[in-house]
Amino acid sequence: MNLGPMEIGLIILAVLLLFGYKKLPDASRSMGRSMRIFKSEMKGMKDDDVRAKDEARTSPVTGEIVAPAVTPGAVDYEAEAAAAEARAAEARARAEQVRSSAAADGTR
Repeated sequence: MNLGPMEIGLIILAVLLLFGYKKLPDASRSMGRSMRIFKSEMKGMKDDDVRAKDEARTSPVTGEIVAPAVTPGAVDYEAEAAAAEARAAEARARAEQVRSSAAADGTR
């Protein structure tokens, strides 16, 4: 797609008609600032990627798994969970009894 002098002239004329000759310098100035900011941000992102890769290579992370310490007043969550499940089963059984007795009476 080649643009000839006629097409370029029409594009310039359309831009002049749309924006006016007074606003074009301000528009081009703000466009230039935006492009500079965009380029600097892109460069910063690339620099961050390079630094992150270098840090990953130079400082390996070493760790070890440590078992949790058992304190004398520690809560036994498994026992609490089992007790809660038992209470829930009892509540379900009572609710089922109420439903069956209501069904036998013919009321809801």
